[in-house]
Amino acid sequence: MNSENQVQPSDHQSVVGVIGLGAMGRPMARLLATAHAGVKVTSSRAKDDVLADLGSSLSPETAASKIHWADNAAQLAKDCDDILLMLPDLPQISQTLEGPDGILAGLEQRDPAATPLLLLIGSTCSAPGVRALADDLAARYGERIAIVDAPVSGGEDGAIQGTLSIMLGGSEALCERAARVLAPCGTPVRLGELGAGQVAKACNQLVVSSTIFALGEASVLAERSGLDLAAMWDLLGHGYASSRLLDSRKDRLVSGDDSPSGAIKYMRKDLAGANEIAAATNTDPVLLPLLRQAIDEVIEAGLGDRDISVTKRFIAER
Repeated sequence: MNSENQVQPSDHQSVVGVIGLGAMGRPMARLLATAHAGVKVTSSRAKDDVLADLGSSLSPETAASKIHWADNAAQLAKDCDDILLMLPDLPQISQTLEGPDGILAGLEQRDPAATPLLLLIGSTCSAPGVRALADDLAARYGERIAIVDAPVSGGEDGAIQGTLSIMLGGSEALCERAARVLAPCGTPVRLGELGAGQVAKACNQLVVSSTIFALGEASVLAERSGLDLAAMWDLLGHGYASSRLLDSRKDRLVSGDDSPSGAIKYMRKDLAGANEIAAATNTDPVLLPLLRQAIDEVIEAGLGDRDISVTKRFIAER
């Protein structure tokens, strides 16, 4: 990706904290561990299970030296300067911050003269909500803690391969620091001040949701018209209908396999965030209300936990 805003990464020698070891956070933690001094993680899952899972692609010696455990978020905050949060949304982030075992409890145990603690919010959430959280933390702790929003795009495959698009929002200095941390996971680009990453992710999800509904609907139209669906998408994939989403979901659309991977239900909150931005910018969108209604229908039909390619089944059964 060529961009004047692209931040050039440099060596980063500290241990990075990671909270949120789901489909995206787990492979990102592995990449961070191998590229940096290591990672320190905490989880509600059993310690031995988590460490074995994260170290499964590493030699036992490397895993032992690179993957470290913290009993809780407070310990993580005490020991790490940078913490990546790959949690579902702001409520879960708030839960991780507060309480006797939370990040803020660990912050209070840090040397006040130490490097400020940097929270990298990889979650897709509200841009105004991220700004409000940052303002609250600044009022309570001054410059001892800071936030960069860093939502990602590229799916689980991108997280595994280290090819994610990472949308940074924050000051230039903090985004440079965030880019040094996150560079092993993909391409970090600063898009503006705090919240800009979430605005970019909302735009991304608007395009993704529009595209996956179009692909699902077109697949049903083609099949019911007797076309060879695989041949059609192979052909159209060389024209203006081509996209990375078509490349990644073509086989699923042809086979009808919408087994869980990138659950479509998460689009509900993502598009709610886009709607919030539309209201704040006095924008009257055409597609957004229809997409929000369609996502609600998918979830009400009991298909919310399926892969986003479930749009084909949803249209066929509608």
